Amino acid sequence: MIDLAVAGAAGRMGRAIVAACQRESGMRIAHAIERSGSDVIGVDAGQLAQVGAIKVPVSDDIAAAAFDVLIEFSNPAATVDHARFCAENGRAMVIGTTGLDNDDRAAIESVAGAVPVVFAPNMSIGVNLTLKLLEIAARTLGDSVDIEVVEAHHRHKVDAPSGTALAMGAAVAGAQGKSLDDVGVFARHGHTGARPAGSIGFATVRGGDIVGEHTVMFIGEGERVEIAHKATDRGIFATGALRAARWLAGQPAGLYDMHDVLGLSQGPSALF
Repeated sequence: MIDLAVAGAAGRMGRAIVAACQRESGMRIAHAIERSGSDVIGVDAGQLAQVGAIKVPVSDDIAAAAFDVLIEFSNPAATVDHARFCAENGRAMVIGTTGLDNDDRAAIESVAGAVPVVFAPNMSIGVNLTLKLLEIAARTLGDSVDIEVVEAHHRHKVDAPSGTALAMGAAVAGAQGKSLDDVGVFARHGHTGARPAGSIGFATVRGGDIVGEHTVMFIGEGERVEIAHKATDRGIFATGALRAARWLAGQPAGLYDMHDVLGLSQGPSALF
């Protein structure tokens, strides 16, 4: 039996993970964590997820209960703090938090020297297959096309572009031997001039209850190739996170991504 802790248990993803875990065999929710001062502290995590009581009250103390794997969907500062706790206490970790900066990623990479960590901006199996398709398209089409990434999410999402959009851009840039830091264009306003050759543009939409939509356009002369993924149910991310947690059992320390979990790559690999 794999005992799981869920950080951000009252959030959309936290509740989805608690609910999805009730349908899984061989794993259970042993700990539910929220920020200090949250009005859900003490509330049963199963009731928050609307699956009935599971006798796991939400706590603001990561050390309040034992667990094997932490599934993290909170905020960058909390994620780094929790990662350090996991490293010090020998706990594996699945990280789906977005909006992390370079310092946050460096801290997680350091933690992965002590414990196994799956770090991915999107746990969806379909999204990770899409990333592989994007690499193929980018290598095939090369610089003969202009590339644009369009993403849409619900009105409550606080970071932009989404972590998934950035991962898609990084996959395309990497397949062409480039760095997204060098070719990414993240804002356009006013008189921008002609489109820079070889750039990867990003456009962000926020509104309503959109779960997550991503389209990468390879725009050439006379034709356009579009590779898209649309999520209609947040449960797909929870299912992927649980699959990652199950895969981590018995893995050595290292930084992994969903391609490792799904067998699409070999060995530990950094996300960016």
